[in-house]
Amino acid sequence: MRLLDDETPEVRTQIAERLALCGGDISEWLSTRDVNLSETEATILTQLLGTGRREQLEQNWLVPTDGARALREDWDLFESLLRLISDFLHDGITFRQPLSDALDLLAEEAEAEGVHSADDLRCFLFEDTLLEGNHNGYDDPRNSDIAWCIAEGKSNPIGLCIIFSMVARRMGLVAEPVSFPAHFLSRIYEDGQALIVDCFNHGALHSQKSLLDNPDLSQTERNILKHTADPGTILLRILNNLTNALLKAERKKDASLVRKLRSTLS
Repeated sequence: MRLLDDETPEVRTQIAERLALCGGDISEWLSTRDVNLSETEATILTQLLGTGRREQLEQNWLVPTDGARALREDWDLFESLLRLISDFLHDGITFRQPLSDALDLLAEEAEAEGVHSADDLRCFLFEDTLLEGNHNGYDDPRNSDIAWCIAEGKSNPIGLCIIFSMVARRMGLVAEPVSFPAHFLSRIYEDGQALIVDCFNHGALHSQKSLLDNPDLSQTERNILKHTADPGTILLRILNNLTNALLKAERKKDASLVRKLRSTLS
């Protein structure tokens, strides 16, 4: 830690090699030590740990030979792949809950607040602003780090809808993801009526029927609005968004790896 800002090439090479053995994450170790990193040191350390995180993601990324089609109903595999993406996007130094634990805790909090329906959960998560749209960081790669989104209480439309859907599943409720072009949505049912939830805009509700009657929608958009997105479709969209976000952030190595992983779903 004391040598992090040493500019000697030989020293920096050895530090990078030693940190590569940590799997890209030393957050648990740091949490037990009295180490106060400066902003510069934290940035250097995160960058040096990036090699290990890339290796971990590539080594553990296991997708069936049928790619995205094999994930049609496999929400458990979907969550495990989301967890790998989350660990990859983590800075490697901030101690936090793993994705599955964070989702479990959110479901427990909702139950403790008396949430009994999908609409109750919508109100709990979005109207009470536990989660909000990340309007100021729409293209931030961390929007695809669902554990970060839960911890920070913000994400892009697809990130918020994923949290909504996965917490609902833990509670035996139905919140269906809808892969609408340019703006991911969710669907719930109240008294037999299909309602579209705009998680990014405080969980605003819209009648699905009224949206389908909108003359400005194309036939393709109407078909998408009526169907539930499967895990494979969602994962493809996440990886596409993440690749673009990483390129905008000038993280070319990370973007190249994500693009490679996306090809395994084709």
